[in-house]
Amino acid sequence: MSQMPQQTAVSKCPSCEEPLESGDRFCGACGYDLSVVPARPGDSPTLAVDGAAPAPDGVDWPVARDSDGRGHPAPVHAAAELPGTDSGGSPLLPPPPPAAPPSAPAGPAEPPAPGVRFDRPGEPDEYPLQAPDPRLSAERGPAPERAEAAPRPAPAGPPAAEKVCVACRAGRVDDDGYCENCGHAQPRERDHMEQESGPVAAVSDRGLRHHRNEDAFSVGCTVLPDGAPASVAIVCDGVSSATRPDDASLAASRAAGESLLGALPRGTHPQQAMHDAILAASRAVNALADEPAIAREQAPHQNAPACTLVGAVVTAGLLVVGWVGDSRVYWVPADRTTPPARLTEDDSWAAQMVAAGLMSEAEAYADERAHAITGWLGADAYELEPHTASFKPDRPGVVVVCTDGLWNYAESAEEMAEAMPLDAAVRPLHGARVLVGHALDGGGHDNVTVALLPFPAPPQGAGSA
Repeated sequence: MSQMPQQTAVSKCPSCEEPLESGDRFCGACGYDLSVVPARPGDSPTLAVDGAAPAPDGVDWPVARDSDGRGHPAPVHAAAELPGTDSGGSPLLPPPPPAAPPSAPAGPAEPPAPGVRFDRPGEPDEYPLQAPDPRLSAERGPAPERAEAAPRPAPAGPPAAEKVCVACRAGRVDDDGYCENCGHAQPRERDHMEQESGPVAAVSDRGLRHHRNEDAFSVGCTVLPDGAPASVAIVCDGVSSATRPDDASLAASRAAGESLLGALPRGTHPQQAMHDAILAASRAVNALADEPAIAREQAPHQNAPACTLVGAVVTAGLLVVGWVGDSRVYWVPADRTTPPARLTEDDSWAAQMVAAGLMSEAEAYADERAHAITGWLGADAYELEPHTASFKPDRPGVVVVCTDGLWNYAESAEEMAEAMPLDAAVRPLHGARVLVGHALDGGGHDNVTVALLPFPAPPQGAGSA
């Protein structure tokens, strides 16, 4: 353990901080008598090994009195109450008596000011003390053991309708998400979300680097006109460079999910229902850009809200996927000896380079422009082109619907299959949690959202074990 350096001699005047030279007896600036400066104590232990305190040679310290001779404790004096002289030989003057506090009208004391948030600057010194003034307590004297004064009312907590701090359990949470009592930042509702609807489940997490979760999902189950079950999952990823990306993803996922769950029972073909659901999501995101003219004038640099979308519909014998952007769908068969597959193609710069034959997939996705998307939902999108595809798998498996926050850590279909638990078909919620944990363990640089749908869709009422 490091030691603090010891001062070998007095280098500055204790009174005016004027530099001194060796051998000076008086300060050349203020005339301070340097002979009264105590010598540096010797480097000797305060306590001996056996616990006794050795007295310095030549000093006969008086024994402290335990009482005043009448059985009462010896009186305690403050330093200013004892006689003495200053460095110039003048007697010490007692300190002036404390000024009486200004009179105030009778009534209950004002409650202490609420705590401050951690991200606010320090409060100025002229703010009133939170603790009682000790001088006033000394003047009043000790309170009797059973004073008849009215009890001090306990500080009232926040009303029942207000959100209470998760840290101190007493403070009210302000509009910015901070506790007004202790300043603790409150977790947002969307920081971590989980939902299970029959055999389909989804998990979304803020990740380890982003300040909020800009992903959203919608899952559900329904029944086709012939009574066959159908599972639905929609996953949306807000475009961070756009305005209100979290609102965009939430609006798109809700609109698409409601559209699918409404169209499938009416007999709409799942692939057509997916196409219509993407258009419904696009309209919902476009509506977010309809702001008053004054709002656009005050923030002309803001662009339209935007997000990507990917979804899947699973029935007893059909698998339909749809997407706009770079979120993906993977197929992982229950028999892991058979190969998995990726069922979507990214709307991204890297995918365009690979499709044009200009770069290999490894080269394209290693480029810093790889994740620049070329398709999205939003009022400033070039031309909406929903992608849909239908598959008829010949064996059971699990459909993985996810954002790039997951597939960045399991990009190939083989890596995704390896990260997913073997029992994901019967425990989809557990499987989704494991996949989110895989992304967080890898670094969690982005929001992570994944939904799992077992294929074929099991009968209604079947869910996670």
